[in-house]
Amino acid sequence: MDNVHNEQVCRSDSCKKQSKACRHDARVAVLTCKKDVESELLRMGVSRAGTDIMSSKGVFRTVVVRDVPIKAALIIKQEMLAKGGEAALPYSAAGLSMESCDLLLMGTLRQYERVVATLLLQPFGLPAIAKQIECALVNYDKGPESMSFGGRTFLCGERTYIMGILNVTPDSFSDGGEHDTADSAFRHAMDMLEAGADIIDIGGESTRPGADPLPVDEELQRVLPIVERLASQTDAVISIDTYKAEVAERCLDFGAHIINDVSALRGYGDMASVISRYNAPVVLMHSKGRPTHMQADPTYECVVREVYGFLAERMAYACERGISPCNIILDPGIGFGKTPQHNLEIMRRLAEFKSLGRPILMGTSRKSTIGKVLQKPVQDRIWGTAATVAMAIAAGADIVRVHDVAEMAMVARMTDAIIRGWRGEEDGHGS
Repeated sequence: MDNVHNEQVCRSDSCKKQSKACRHDARVAVLTCKKDVESELLRMGVSRAGTDIMSSKGVFRTVVVRDVPIKAALIIKQEMLAKGGEAALPYSAAGLSMESCDLLLMGTLRQYERVVATLLLQPFGLPAIAKQIECALVNYDKGPESMSFGGRTFLCGERTYIMGILNVTPDSFSDGGEHDTADSAFRHAMDMLEAGADIIDIGGESTRPGADPLPVDEELQRVLPIVERLASQTDAVISIDTYKAEVAERCLDFGAHIINDVSALRGYGDMASVISRYNAPVVLMHSKGRPTHMQADPTYECVVREVYGFLAERMAYACERGISPCNIILDPGIGFGKTPQHNLEIMRRLAEFKSLGRPILMGTSRKSTIGKVLQKPVQDRIWGTAATVAMAIAAGADIVRVHDVAEMAMVARMTDAIIRGWRGEEDGHGS
């Protein structure tokens, strides 16, 4: 301990002497994208031409490519090293004893540009891999394009949108039975719209862990009256939380705009056909197993890799079935077949999902992970929810699904001001 203390004193004295002799205020700059680098260079007085050349050299990215054929992986590593970057392969890859492996690349945007340009001219399936690397980098930095539904344009990347939860169920984990009549549900929806909700997400069947499936007719009896009333009396953007194709189709007929499918098109009926036919936006969510047993010891080798791969696969499937990529929203499914550790890992690494190039929806509101971390019952999880909402927005979430709309709308607005920039009072919130 004495040695540690002495070292700290020495380092402190050294810093004091250095600061007195020569004050340069060296700092590690947090420049996470080309725009940040460009701003810093221009502020310093670097020429526009010089800024254009150097901006891509000031942004470092780590890219993981999954299941790359071993010959292709070795070539990519060689090219990355030749351009001044780094690449990591399993030790056994050198002996060509495996058919494929994961590949981890580390370099600046400029180095990736040069590597991609070279790989596009190579055999062994390298052009396809190069395009995927390029696409992941572009998606991560550029973000998704805007979406239009319900007569409104949602400008992804400009601000965070609030999806208010309206459970017309007797058994939802948080608010079951509170809004299970048409009048009370409508009043609550109006309250959420007044508080800043951009979307009202109506659920007629609880998908909490252990919940039993609900017959289609009963689900329709719960949701259609409120859908019809909101569609006829307001200009609200209406989302339906269902995994049943028949429920989705009837609700779209009655004026709903978005389908929030916790099964990611794996539920009852041909949901993909309904979505495609109505040209409706759809939320594809990751879940592991049915609600009745999804929390029965869920296991993952790497939860982020597996959830990411699942969402990529479901997005590809949706596109194959005629659903426009512009209509797809992705949800990593916090609490659906995951332990608290899994959920926290996804939250911590949420930014990685930006590489898929679609808007990200996060639904952490009042979830059990918050309760376990804070040791709070469901009614006392508002501050824990606020922390997850702020972190999700900072990591790139475009939509947050919440119960406490007024509070989370303020959290979103403040976080947007920090992360995305504040444009004054006319910042688009609440419009």
